[in-house]
Amino acid sequence: MNKLKKNIIWIPIATAIFSVIALAYISFWSKANYNKQYSNFLEDITNNKISKVIVNNSSDLTILLKDGTKYSTTNPNSPNLKEDLLKNDIEVLDTNTFNPPKTIASSILLVSIISAVFIFINKRKLGTSSITNLDVKDFSEDNDALNFNSVAGNEEAKESLMDIVDFLKNPQKYKDYGARMPKGVILYGSPGTGKTLLAKAVAGEAKVPFYALSGSDFVQVYVGVGAARIRNLFKKAKSQGKAVIFIDEIDAIGKKRGGSSASSGNDERDQTLNALLTEMSGFGEKEGIVVIAATNRLDTLDSALLRPGRFDRHIEVSLPDISAREKIISLHLENKPHYNLDLKDIAKKTAYFSGAKLENLINEAAIIAAKENSSLLTQEHINKAYSIVLAGYEKKERGHYLEEDKLLTSYHEAGHALISLLKTPQDKVSKITIIPTTKGAGGYTLTIPKDSSYQRLDYLKNRIMVLLGGRAAEEIIFGQDKISTGAQGDLSQTTEISMSMIAEYGMGKTLGLLKLSSLGSLSNSYGNPVVEECRELVNSLYKETVNLLTENKGKLTQIAEKLIEEETLDEKEIYDIFNEKI
Repeated sequence: MNKLKKNIIWIPIATAIFSVIALAYISFWSKANYNKQYSNFLEDITNNKISKVIVNNSSDLTILLKDGTKYSTTNPNSPNLKEDLLKNDIEVLDTNTFNPPKTIASSILLVSIISAVFIFINKRKLGTSSITNLDVKDFSEDNDALNFNSVAGNEEAKESLMDIVDFLKNPQKYKDYGARMPKGVILYGSPGTGKTLLAKAVAGEAKVPFYALSGSDFVQVYVGVGAARIRNLFKKAKSQGKAVIFIDEIDAIGKKRGGSSASSGNDERDQTLNALLTEMSGFGEKEGIVVIAATNRLDTLDSALLRPGRFDRHIEVSLPDISAREKIISLHLENKPHYNLDLKDIAKKTAYFSGAKLENLINEAAIIAAKENSSLLTQEHINKAYSIVLAGYEKKERGHYLEEDKLLTSYHEAGHALISLLKTPQDKVSKITIIPTTKGAGGYTLTIPKDSSYQRLDYLKNRIMVLLGGRAAEEIIFGQDKISTGAQGDLSQTTEISMSMIAEYGMGKTLGLLKLSSLGSLSNSYGNPVVEECRELVNSLYKETVNLLTENKGKLTQIAEKLIEEETLDEKEIYDIFNEKI
């Protein structure tokens, strides 16, 4: 059907082309093939050879002979010419006052077709009567619809949303108490934590239609399109009685509005936001419509969206803790044959994993098991998938890998591991490898961080030292002139952490307890001093890292040599070397 709608535009275009050809043919038909002297024309009149004479605006006459031949001759502009011709039974056509019916019909057809094409294209551009990408699911009759039992973890978020479900099921109960339920709910948190899943679960639990769109569906080049789509969406939802409207990535239309917006793109976004605010103010509690929105950045949204009466309930959907991760893993394993999996251990290893990342981990493990034709998914498959998710697939072809590169990578990774063992003992070093990966790493050290809702100043400094451990080990073993580009990613993370400490967390001297991003235009004057303080912090931590590795050079060499021999060390082998007395 969509293909037919797209192709129908070619019908008026083809007709327009045909009309142009017809007009051209009629125009050329009236032109003579050759020219004759006026004296020859008079002879033809005398000899009764002429059938028609066409008089037009030009200085020539067009003569049509009885045998079908056409020619032109000079127009004498004689006042008696037409009378003389008619006396000789010659038909005279004056194109100044007469247009052939074919010409008139073709002209009218051409103008009509051009108008139709213009209207059709305009309607496609500006037509806003329908939302083509509207994803509507009706859960009212679906017994297998997604519900809160299908969503593991985020118990606090589910508890907050249960009020909405109860309201959709029993609105009268709340009306009797004089309670007004939230018109809108904002779900915010890191990507992949399950915000869309929770919104679907609300609709499935309440058994009402579910309208799902993304904020980008309302952002268009043409001003007014987004606002019209908002109005149409709410009109459709109201026609259902009770419904859940879900707008993902609402920051695409709901960002804070500036005082002046010159660009039409901003005008369009503002109009769309205004339409959303108006629609949310326009429906009452009795209509049973709840708007749920999701965003990764609550701080960027306009205050008019977040005030009571609009999106007045804000629910954080956070990264799952260890018990929630265990439940999520268990849920994703339900339809997969598995054997002897230590779910608690997997949950410990996957600290700071989102729900989506956990699903990806289990899926990768299932793919590995299927490739190996294993009847069951085992712990070994999980461990392989864990490395793939974090670092990528190991490269199979390593013939070009030089021994000197292998040696440098061994000391680099040993430096990371040893500093982590010494400075962040709470983080478990689970694997070291010098096998290159498809993500571009020459090798990697997997460290499992401890679950924590915040990070202390001393831990952040130690974390920077761990990141600098690879570069420091290269300098100690090979000399300052032989350091490599292998620390590029480590230095990027080091810069981000140190900048956040001083500019955002109030852990530096330049800004004190001020936050750089909240200073607005004043932040420019603090740029260089902040960078200078970051440089001094990182340099002092690097010196400390070099000194620490120099003191433990024997352990560093021991780990590196074992890596060269084995290429990969697991957790037990790492801690055996570390605890071994030299």
